[in-house]
Amino acid sequence: MSGGSAPGGSISGGSASAPDEPPPLLSLALAGLMDDLGAHSGALYLLTRGEGGDVLDMAAKGGLPRDFSAPWERVPLASPLPVADAVREQRVIWVPGEEEMARRYPRIAVALPYPYCLAAAPIAASGTPYGAVYVTWPASHPPELTDTERGLLTTACDRLALRLQHAAEHGRPVVSEYDRHGSPATADAGAIEAVRALSRIPDGICGLDVNGRVAHANSAAGELLGISVARLTGRPLWTALPWLDDPVYEDRYRAAMLSQRPTSFTALRPPGQWLTFQLYPGRTGISVHITPAPAAVGGAPAKAPSQQPQQPPQQQPQRPSRLVTIAHIANLAIALTEAVGVSDVIDLVADEIMPSLGGSSLVILASENGRLRVLGQRGYREARIVERFDGVPLTAQIPGAQSLVTGVPSFFESRDQLERVYPERLETPDGMAAWAYLPLIASGRPVGTCVLGFAEEHRFSTDERAVLTGLGGLIAQALERARLYDTKHRLAHGLQSALLPHSLPVLDGLEVAVRYLPGTEGMDIGGDFYDLVVSGRTAAAVIGDVQGHNVTAAALMGQVRTAVRAYTAVGQPPGRVLESTNRLLIDLDAELLASSVYLRLDLDARLARVARAGHPQPLLRDPDGEVRALELAGGPLLGVDPAAEYPVTEVAMEPGSVLALYTDGLIETPGTDIDDGLRALARRFATAPEGPLEAVADALVTGPGDDMPPRSDDTALLLLRPTR
Repeated sequence: MSGGSAPGGSISGGSASAPDEPPPLLSLALAGLMDDLGAHSGALYLLTRGEGGDVLDMAAKGGLPRDFSAPWERVPLASPLPVADAVREQRVIWVPGEEEMARRYPRIAVALPYPYCLAAAPIAASGTPYGAVYVTWPASHPPELTDTERGLLTTACDRLALRLQHAAEHGRPVVSEYDRHGSPATADAGAIEAVRALSRIPDGICGLDVNGRVAHANSAAGELLGISVARLTGRPLWTALPWLDDPVYEDRYRAAMLSQRPTSFTALRPPGQWLTFQLYPGRTGISVHITPAPAAVGGAPAKAPSQQPQQPPQQQPQRPSRLVTIAHIANLAIALTEAVGVSDVIDLVADEIMPSLGGSSLVILASENGRLRVLGQRGYREARIVERFDGVPLTAQIPGAQSLVTGVPSFFESRDQLERVYPERLETPDGMAAWAYLPLIASGRPVGTCVLGFAEEHRFSTDERAVLTGLGGLIAQALERARLYDTKHRLAHGLQSALLPHSLPVLDGLEVAVRYLPGTEGMDIGGDFYDLVVSGRTAAAVIGDVQGHNVTAAALMGQVRTAVRAYTAVGQPPGRVLESTNRLLIDLDAELLASSVYLRLDLDARLARVARAGHPQPLLRDPDGEVRALELAGGPLLGVDPAAEYPVTEVAMEPGSVLALYTDGLIETPGTDIDDGLRALARRFATAPEGPLEAVADALVTGPGDDMPPRSDDTALLLLRPTR
């Protein structure tokens, strides 16, 4: 897709669209950008918001067949892919080659392991994201994106974003042009003469457009391939010639298109003629040179792909192209390795498999205590349609249960087929017209069933059934790992929850607020803890963080918290409490360290005596609203030195002042300096509302508009405010 646009990625100009169609705004913008950058392929995405989260939908593409981009037609905004990163981070993403692609974006590298460069940029205006664009170059491109190229890319995206913003404000949202096909150009006298010139060449010559279809071929190509030029034109080679429908040959084609480097392969035309295909790629397609292959010993070429028995062309069954199949299997396989919990597996299958197969619904079923359990679904607006299967015995004569018990997949291409086998099935009606029931088998045993539903009748070819069955194995392995992880995770968090106080004591004259938030990046538990012990007009408060994110850390956290309460109960002063806890931690020989802040607050004296062990400095907001970090002298982390001492600092606590004790999860963000995090927390503290302390706590843990970065660690927060 190239040409037809003014320099700078202009989005105006003529088009070949029908009079009753709007001009292809997105396609023209993409084509102009590719021309200006000298890129050989690209795609443009629009950001859509759905129930399952924000998604980037491919709205225009150029330079490559649709098969190449099919695995990434719909990209969840949370996906680890360049266009998603560009939108989330609001910057240009540059990938200079296949090694960098493999390191940063393994999903793409596994599915498309060819040498090329890629740049992705966000489309945003006035802080509102509208989508993203990516373009690719051959590997011969310099390893850095030039300032000129970066400027052209960002300028074109900014210009398009303003057009999209204007259209949205006036109620004319721009729609996808992904399925729009332009009209073929009219042949002129020069083109006719070029075709005549090709017909005089004795070797086979044909040209493929960017979608792999034969645009033209000379008579010698038809003779060598054993098919008339008329039957060949307008069809992909591997569709017109079933003996070319082989992943080895298609891989060479993909390599030529993406790398823009010439490639070649040798194929057997049944019954015994070997042909050499030389592919010469360009931005608008590929020229193919076809010649008889030089004979080697035994009459066959010296280097040839694996030979399979070939059927005559008229007997060879028509099969769908496996380009999409290969890409999707590779993409799903690498994506499933990233899945942590069951919900991740369901999301990945829904995002990666359903769109490519044309599926409309998805249900994942599992077995628990002899009954079906619904783990998740997509595509059904009414949950009751799926929920009725929850708790159904595995002995029920329904396909979901039978596939799980027998481990045999079932494919029903129409409602009639399904009802002939299961006349009293519970699924009626679910709004679908065809179904694939895939047993999920891991470690030699069925662990569940994946049910794919199709809104229209669907013919499952032999190849498609084999691919779906294989995909079931990948899904099963990921699902088994995810369910085991979820089980361990629930147990660990149950332990952690049981070890933390369910409520804090009430003391007249002291307002208290507490928050505990698990990390949002990863699902491991942590060792953060807090507590409050009240005695008369005195309150002892502690907050701390045991090193580690596992059951051991959580269990040790419980022991440390219990020890602090015990030492407080016997009347030890703050410094001694930390010293005693330190020696206990060393005696336990847990090989884990802990940080902590402990204080004793005397409401009558309006004084807090504070000791610190390697923990972040508390923040104090004075009654006038000024916030400052308390510069407390402290000792080392607990569990390091059995002879460590922990000095005590006295801090005046006037009524209305607020003391914030917190763990480092509140100020640490990957890639950000901890001092910057502390300053940001102090700013939120200073601007927090003057009302109830609960509102102050919310402001500190969420930030304005709940616009906090993802937490990489657990977070505990304890706020104390004397009221009189």
